[in-house]
Amino acid sequence: MTDDKFLRKPTRLSGGEQQRVAIARALANNPKLILADEPTGNLDSATGQIVINLLKSLAKTENTTILAVTHDNGVADQAERTFRLKDGRLVSS
Repeated sequence: MTDDKFLRKPTRLSGGEQQRVAIARALANNPKLILADEPTGNLDSATGQIVINLLKSLAKTENTTILAVTHDNGVADQAERTFRLKDGRLVSS
């Protein structure tokens, strides 16, 4: 983000900017578990891939567990393990 955006209230940021701030805030304390609800939902595809690569790197290098929920099959396909739900029920793992 540019310097002027740093001083803006969160509601004055775009959805993608808010998403990136939320991710940075979540990672600030080096958590061992990250719960990510649509981590790429408001991001363009290139930035979304950067976020996915970052989460995968954290899982590998920092031994962080990532539990992500997504409707994006491209994101799900990059996961080490997936669980698919339909109508609130587990349909595959």
